[in-house]
Amino acid sequence: MNLSDINKDLKKRSPNEIIQWALAVAKRPIVTTNFRPLEATLLHAVISENKSIPVIWCDSGYNTPQIYQHAERTIKQLDLNIDLYVPKQSVAHRNITLGIPELDTPAHDEFTRQVKLEPFGRAMKTHQADVWFTNLRKDQTAHRSTLDIVSQTADGVLKICPFFYWNDSQLEAYIETHGLESENNYYDPTKALEGRECGLHV
Repeated sequence: MNLSDINKDLKKRSPNEIIQWALAVAKRPIVTTNFRPLEATLLHAVISENKSIPVIWCDSGYNTPQIYQHAERTIKQLDLNIDLYVPKQSVAHRNITLGIPELDTPAHDEFTRQVKLEPFGRAMKTHQADVWFTNLRKDQTAHRSTLDIVSQTADGVLKICPFFYWNDSQLEAYIETHGLESENNYYDPTKALEGRECGLHV
């Protein structure tokens, strides 16, 4: 695939048209979510085109009660085909052996591997996905600004970001138009700081 030409063409299209294009080339598509703020836009748009698509939720176990409540309501509202992946070690056990280490240390790298990268890798291996829908956007981090609507992972999976060029105001309008909800009380211990990558997309 010529990703440069594909991205040039898809930039003119709506998120739903982008999703339709991706589904047409997919054999085993998935969508991932962590139920972070404004995430319902992606979930709603993708399941509007494919109601049975596997929705991979890698739950670190560290999120807020508000996010877990929001997740349960959104799963029910959209009738999501959720496939939940959790770390092999419980939070209580990890608090004794590792805790939440300082950023940018080898211990934090191991923490990130345990709570995010390993469950995600397990999910990808199980589903053998060839197309992965995610809600990355251009203005989120410096690294993400270097990506595009369609990119390819080292394993050859097409990563599709239907809302890549949208801003928060556009996503908030989508949420309101479709009667969805968003929860801002979100916490990701692998990132901790706004604008920092968690490891999945680098």
